[in-house]
This record gives sequence, C-alpha cells and structure tokens, in this order.
Amino acid sequence: MANLIYAINSSLDGYIADENGNFDWTNPSEDAHAFFNDLQRSVGTFLSGRRMYETMRVWDSFLLDDLSEVQREFAEAWRDTDKVVYSSTLDAVSEPRTRLERTFDPEVVQTMKDKADRDLQIGGAGLAAEAIQAGLVDRYVLRLVPTIVGGGTRALPDTARVDLALNTTRRFDDGSVLVDYSLQ
Repeated sequence: MANLIYAINSSLDGYIADENGNFDWTNPSEDAHAFFNDLQRSVGTFLSGRRMYETMRVWDSFLLDDLSEVQREFAEAWRDTDKVVYSSTLDAVSEPRTRLERTFDPEVVQTMKDKADRDLQIGGAGLAAEAIQAGLVDRYVLRLVPTIVGGGTRALPDTARVDLALNTTRRFDDGSVLVDYSLQ
C-alpha cells in the first residue's frame, strides 16, 4: 500500500498563503527545491483542489530550456506524475496525465492508495483537510518558512487531532526548516 503525503510550505504561524492569497514568501532556495524534486519523483499520483491545480499546472507548460536545472528537474518529475483535480466549478482540465473529479470520496482515495505502487501526494489545504479528517494522510512534510503572515489559509485543519511520530528534520540554506512526520 502506498502512503498519502501532505507536503506543503507553511509560514511559522501555520499559513500556506496570507490573507490576500499571496504565497511569494514561500519561494524555496535551491537545496529546498531539490528536496521537493526528490519527493516528487517518489510520487505516482498528485491529488489537488482547484486552486492548487491552477497554481501547479504551469509546470506542464514551461519550456524546459527556460528553467534552471533544479526547476527543470521538478518540471520533469511533475510531468511524470498523474494528477487528479477535485473541483465542482471547473469545466475541464487540459494538462496531460490529469483528470477531473467532481467530489472527494475517501473510499476511492483509500482504494487508490491500496492499489498504487508509488506514493500519492495531496495538495491544497481544503482538500488536505478532508483527507486528514478522513484519516487518509500517512505522512506530513512541512517546510516551515521563517515568516509570520498573521492570517490567511491555514496549513492544517483546526478540527482534527492526529498523533504523529517524527521521521526527520532538516534545515535549508534559506533558513527554512523541514519537519517530516508519519502516523504513530
């Protein structure tokens, strides 16, 4: 059975975007980007909500020659990943290896985990909250950025309790810190 990984950049006070929806403060250093490249290579399927899909879909259209080496490596790993977008408002998705689902069904996601030979990753705080509340997320990988934004989109839901065991920590050269936890 594959793991479902929630990997996200978070402010020190627990937000993935500020009150205006900005997340430009999350730009990773090269070594942080390289870590997420390695993580992406381990993922066979990426589950996202509409906003995360709209943010990430640019990686399917960048000209690889226009990217730095670390960005190109991420784009290649991203393009090698199947994507499932959960949205009731999108009419269609046009990127390769991407399909649209109207509703998030925990039983379907559990079946995906059971049958997968590579890990799954979930992105987007709202969708991740549903998966966390359903007990589906096996691993939490948070890059804590040394910024306090004071409000916005919470990285983790307020309504769930999950007991975790620390896998590892890592400090990146941009001053951000990775914390990687799994279910106990």
